[in-house]
Amino acid sequence: MTRNTSVTFELPPLPSYTLTPREPLLAPIPDNVLALILPIVAYWVLSMFYHFLDVNEYFVQYRLHTPAEVLKRNHVSRWEVVRDVILQQVIQTIAGMSMSYFDAEEVVGREEYDVAVWAQRLRIVQKAFPRLLALVGVDSLGLAKSLSLNGHSMLAGVLAGGSYPGVTQSLLLDTGAEVVAPAFASWELSAASFIYWYLIPGLQFALAVGIVDTWQYFWHRAMHLNRWLYVTFHSRHHRLYVPYAFGALYNHPVEGFLLDTAGTGVGFLVSCMTNRQAIWFFTLSTIKTVDDHCGYAFPWDPLQHITSNNAAYHDIHHQSWGIKNNFSQPFFIFWDRLLNTQWKGDVKLRYERSRDSAQRQVDMDAANAPPAAGPKVHEHEPAVVSSEGPAGRTRLRRKTATLSPRVDSLKGATHGMPGSVLQS
Repeated sequence: MTRNTSVTFELPPLPSYTLTPREPLLAPIPDNVLALILPIVAYWVLSMFYHFLDVNEYFVQYRLHTPAEVLKRNHVSRWEVVRDVILQQVIQTIAGMSMSYFDAEEVVGREEYDVAVWAQRLRIVQKAFPRLLALVGVDSLGLAKSLSLNGHSMLAGVLAGGSYPGVTQSLLLDTGAEVVAPAFASWELSAASFIYWYLIPGLQFALAVGIVDTWQYFWHRAMHLNRWLYVTFHSRHHRLYVPYAFGALYNHPVEGFLLDTAGTGVGFLVSCMTNRQAIWFFTLSTIKTVDDHCGYAFPWDPLQHITSNNAAYHDIHHQSWGIKNNFSQPFFIFWDRLLNTQWKGDVKLRYERSRDSAQRQVDMDAANAPPAAGPKVHEHEPAVVSSEGPAGRTRLRRKTATLSPRVDSLKGATHGMPGSVLQS
């Protein structure tokens, strides 16, 4: 075989590649379908986890509201919430399946080629270094020679404009001749791999998050500023004065499609994500939305500390006194800060008044409820004595049928308000 030395290369040549269809992440379900299924699964799994905590009264010290508030302040039944959430998820799935019809088949096999493209771009940037350094009086070629003699060959190559004489490769041309061509330095390939596999996907995710936050903030704010939009659509979501996890997507179907389905869809399309990236983006967006409505301020929940937009922050928006504030959702609160719609002020007394009012309503219902049907209460059965207030005032409360099996024990648990909620 002869070696052809007449062929010159200004840049390291790019490798060839062969494209093949991408295998599904969870065969046989296509990735674009899985991107529609996983968010729904995540929604109900996480919601049922929080519901389990609710009904068993675990971690009550971290609850934002008492069970009495859930019982008395919300203006919609749990069945209606479940029904409307399922309806929104059906619409969301139909819309996603309709859009997936236009998706091109995703392929793999050119990853090495794409990494090499970024390595070429890095080499082109290096070629500008000698001229740039000359503008400030630095002899980059002389400096590169000195560094090379001291063993810093990679740094010398950068300062010399991407010149690496000892980094070469042998290529076989279509004619059968073997040629010597420049190759990429190891640091160029490492940097290009980081850009391709981590930096670009990270920027795509950040762009999608920014689009969703912007989309939802301005539509959400419009729903409150325009009376027709609020009364016709958004008021349904605010029947939940005391949010709980599986009520996160309790919306009017039009609002659900416009804010949630369309918002994340626009973020996905504009950021040019792959279907596999969309799986994680849609699922994380759903988890964050559920977490923001969970009704708990856990100190160990990372989603409640990565951003300032958490359950305590969004809960203020669900209160009658905070309904014109804290529009941001689901990730960051930069629009609230920029446009001065973030709630400022103490909320401790407001929450305490809401808890006390709901508890009084429960006590009144318990006192006025008719006797429960069933075994007759014997006259010698002792009355229940409960203590109220610091003065130790007592009252008699007869056992009665209630709307909730836990109403009689509401005062027994301490529903403390986490410190982060009480601050402005």
